[in-house]
Amino acid sequence: MADSVYERIGVPDVINATGTKTRIGGSRIRPAAAEAMCEAADGFARISDLQARASELIQEVTGAQAGYVCSGASACLTLAAAATIAGNDLAAMAQLPDTEGLADEIVVPRTHRTGYDHAYRIAGATIVDVGTNDAHLGTGAENTELWEIDAAITEDTAAVAYMQKSYSRPPLEDVVEIAHERDVPVIVDAAAELPPVENLERFVEMGVDLVAFSGGKAIRGPQTTGFLAGREDLIRSVAAQHLDMHAAEDAWVPPSELLDVDALGGVPRQGIGRGMKVGKEELVGLITALELFLEEDQDERLAEWQRRAETIAEGLSDLDGVETSLTEAGKTAVTPEVVVSPETTTETSATTVVRELREETPRIYVGADDLDRNQFTVNPMCLTDEEADYVIERLRDHLG
Repeated sequence: MADSVYERIGVPDVINATGTKTRIGGSRIRPAAAEAMCEAADGFARISDLQARASELIQEVTGAQAGYVCSGASACLTLAAAATIAGNDLAAMAQLPDTEGLADEIVVPRTHRTGYDHAYRIAGATIVDVGTNDAHLGTGAENTELWEIDAAITEDTAAVAYMQKSYSRPPLEDVVEIAHERDVPVIVDAAAELPPVENLERFVEMGVDLVAFSGGKAIRGPQTTGFLAGREDLIRSVAAQHLDMHAAEDAWVPPSELLDVDALGGVPRQGIGRGMKVGKEELVGLITALELFLEEDQDERLAEWQRRAETIAEGLSDLDGVETSLTEAGKTAVTPEVVVSPETTTETSATTVVRELREETPRIYVGADDLDRNQFTVNPMCLTDEEADYVIERLRDHLG
């Protein structure tokens, strides 16, 4: 492996065989996006103008009324919650995260609950959990019925939130219909739902009011970016609660595409999103990466991942006591993954292999979501061919 900047500053390198995980830096930023960021660092632009340009691009690629760039998909969810709670009300914006007197409840199906609930609660939202875990008991029942979502919506409801995965239930289109019948917006967390590129438009076409995507996964923009697409009024509220608002009112001329000065009736205070600011470099990098993502041949990229996954599986296939299989792209990840199931012995189990790989130099990260089933996964998405060969070599040493 070539000498790296991490080695030069005394930090161990990581070989990323687990996919676009934030804890190890997301994905490889596109070279052209990195170059654009360096260029942006050497000059200046008004952040609101960059956000307006990003909004225009997001409109084009998603079909949404407007878009906005935040400091990651989690920040997108926080600002989405803030927008549905505060709307266009300057006093409500200034009050958050105190929601006294405001409709602040966000209805979430139980099996959509994750640690990312914090993103909503940071804005002051109260999570209303609906449903059960009955499907896991094999009863044939749904975890969350549509009537449960409907029953949970009251005058205190700000939004319904939905975590998008291929297996998410109830169907999103049905959730949108129920929520809209009660005049309640739907927020969708689709952070990792690219590719396919069609998903950029899919959720807007379903009528979702705000959908969040990561900018640092398959798009391969800056890891500290994400973006929202959705209703113009909600995006305007996001902008009002995110942009730097230290401005004299008489000299305040923000882009009309982002903020309706007359409707606001004044300059907002620094909002709930101020600490989630996005720099000029990240905005330029995300805009560049998103344009390149759209130009990319997605079939060719998927074929590359498939080939690399097959190579890894083949490289482990002759090991005694080790089972390997390939998942289908789109089931639980956007790329096919190699599932490795080692025979448990005193010296070897999936857990010991995963831990020992992470303690090596360079560290190797494989997928560890299924250690309870004595399995780990190898994801080809962020590997080069050279790195894939190295992963095979190290796995053979640990498993053989």
